[in-house]
Amino acid sequence: MADGRNLLVPFILITSLFFLWGFCNGMIDVMDKHFQHELGLSLSQSAWVQFAHYLGYFLMAMPAGWVANKFGYKSGIIVGLLMVAVGGFWFIPATKIATFPAFLLGVCIIASGLTFLETVANPYSTVLGPKQFSAARINLSQSCNGIGWILGPIVGAQFFYSKNAAGESTGAETLWIPYALVGVAVLLLCVVFFFSKLPDIQSEDEFHLDDTAEQELPNVASKRKIASGLLLLNILMLSVAIGMILSAIVAIPSVSAKLGMTDNHALLYSATVLFVIGAAIFVAKKRRITNHSIWSQPHFTGATLVQFLYVAAQCGIFAYFINYMTSQIPPIPESWKSGMFVNWFEIHKNGILGLTDKSAATLQSVGFGFFVAGRFIGAALMKKYPPYRILGIFAIAAAIFSLIVFLKLGWVSAIAVFFIYLCMSIMFPTIFSLGIHGLGSRAKNASSFIVMAIMGGAIMPKFMGHIGDVHGMSVAFIVPMICFILIMTYSFAWPKLTGGNTDIVIDPSRGH
Repeated sequence: MADGRNLLVPFILITSLFFLWGFCNGMIDVMDKHFQHELGLSLSQSAWVQFAHYLGYFLMAMPAGWVANKFGYKSGIIVGLLMVAVGGFWFIPATKIATFPAFLLGVCIIASGLTFLETVANPYSTVLGPKQFSAARINLSQSCNGIGWILGPIVGAQFFYSKNAAGESTGAETLWIPYALVGVAVLLLCVVFFFSKLPDIQSEDEFHLDDTAEQELPNVASKRKIASGLLLLNILMLSVAIGMILSAIVAIPSVSAKLGMTDNHALLYSATVLFVIGAAIFVAKKRRITNHSIWSQPHFTGATLVQFLYVAAQCGIFAYFINYMTSQIPPIPESWKSGMFVNWFEIHKNGILGLTDKSAATLQSVGFGFFVAGRFIGAALMKKYPPYRILGIFAIAAAIFSLIVFLKLGWVSAIAVFFIYLCMSIMFPTIFSLGIHGLGSRAKNASSFIVMAIMGGAIMPKFMGHIGDVHGMSVAFIVPMICFILIMTYSFAWPKLTGGNTDIVIDPSRGH
């Protein structure tokens, strides 16, 4: 750095957090199928695992932003690590209680802690070095997140789908082990951060949000008009998110019976009512959104919306990868069941030879290998080309591969799923970096809203699960395809949304 500070050690420490939440998220994605078997749940019912996970993000994003603003990055990290440890150790008594809600509580507590880590680590990684490399730097950090995603399903498969000598499942008894180990590791990491020095660096205020003179803000009228439209769509997404929480309450059998409605009906009715109320308040208060508010910046307002859509698409695909691989791929030739692959296959209920849940979970790690590869490819490309353009190209490709899956083209569709993983790899960090670009001291608050948008991940599995129950998992891929198309639209519109302030473009003449 120009001021002589060595930021390598803080960057390495922050990057370790990316690995942590990638590992925890990776285990979540193989847990759905475990509960389907152990508790006899349908696809849409098992989606409550994802709901509990992303509910933690929704509830804790604002408190995390407040802690980071009030006490600094370091305090936010320590609080987050302690919460993850509590959630990890909770799985020990949860295994004894052995009820679905007990496990969901542990998932939600861990996610609450991860919310603090993501709210702090994502914006912090963008300021630990030259600003023109912020998008490349966060993608590099997120590559370690991808490594965690690879290892998570492997570890989860060993404990969630374990069997004894008699071939009986022991997953219900060993579920707590990986989470308890996470709790121990996190406590050790908490000690390291407590004794480490983390400089509290802010990004530059490139949009003059802290200026007092309105006339200094460029393209005020056009930007506010665009931001207003995007904010209204954000209100729609928020209404759906809150509606999902209300539908979770209605999903309780006694509540559902008393109200005489299903959780899906509750989601539809509550989301509609909340949107009407929210839209009315928006129209009444619209003029009070000043030009110094982050909500007046369409590149940020758009980022919260498309981050919601991206995480929704990502979570839906990750959550049902095992279901897709065990139900949608063509019949396996009998000759494949030999050698080192003899335990990979089993006869399914329809009499066809296919993948076991455990082998499908292992294949998901291969998918995350594509995910990590995409991160490195994306980071390399962003040294030569604008991040928003790379994001747009990756989004187009993801939409095309999703369409191939939807068309049920046999092995071609199965292979396309892995390339969707590769294309999704850069989306979260790049959207994040584009969203907080140039917001200065407001980046911490902006970060908390973008992290709150992760709530999209609680909704898509429920939606895709319902489609999968009725029409099959291949058809359900039409939903993430639509999400990718909307992400592409934001990507190519980003220069206009910033009013031409696109200094985030990477300078290829300088090293990382």
